[in-house]
Amino acid sequence: MRIAVVQMRPAFGDVEGNARRAVSMIESERADLYVLPELALSGYLFESKEEATSLAQEPSDPVFDEISEAGRSAGATVVVGFAEKAGEGLYNSAILLAPDGARFVYRKVQLFAGEKDIFEPGDEPPRVIEVEGVRLGMMICFDWIFPEVARTLALGGAQILCHSANLVLPYCQDAMVTRCIENRVFAATANRVGGEARAGQELTFTGMSEIVAPDGEVVVRADVESEGVLVAGVDPGRADDKQVTPRNDLFSDRRPEIYRL
Repeated sequence: MRIAVVQMRPAFGDVEGNARRAVSMIESERADLYVLPELALSGYLFESKEEATSLAQEPSDPVFDEISEAGRSAGATVVVGFAEKAGEGLYNSAILLAPDGARFVYRKVQLFAGEKDIFEPGDEPPRVIEVEGVRLGMMICFDWIFPEVARTLALGGAQILCHSANLVLPYCQDAMVTRCIENRVFAATANRVGGEARAGQELTFTGMSEIVAPDGEVVVRADVESEGVLVAGVDPGRADDKQVTPRNDLFSDRRPEIYRL
């Protein structure tokens, strides 16, 4: 299958414009799976929870229809990060738009820095979703620094980690190599570029969106500042082989009864 990471520069507050930009980028390259950045529709630096709520969506909102149709026209799955309204709750979420029209949401478990003033942490463990025979798991940005998130997905059978991100720390892209090696999975990290200066803060996002293989090979990696769509052909079945040596299996050799959490 062909995996695409979409590295884009969302305009803060322009939900409709960012959705149109996402569609245009999806339509520019043929793939079976597209992964877009965290909070790709709203932008990142909110001045308040009220502002974030005004830019948030529900999974059924029409803004996702055009993105979903772009994927469905290509027979592809799309994962995109967004601010999610859910009753009285507000979450930093990612939505998976399947080719058959189904929609699945993951709420970020590990909130970073000022996100704790805006969002509630995810209230459910990450789940594995099978789409046309391929098992996908979603994680969002700072989830990368907690090995438990990727391991939970891998133990659940995920072959590809769909990682929507707005990265500002310098370590993640290299750390995802380790996440892939220690779980023998693919990872598609879609980061944003550019910067935002709002709410008394200034952030510069690090780009370098990437696709990493189960052996840690960086199959493709973008630069630090350009928008674009990077595509790589992969065999998801490689992620089913957890054999490290003829006598060592990555998962069956685990000894959770010994570990102290």
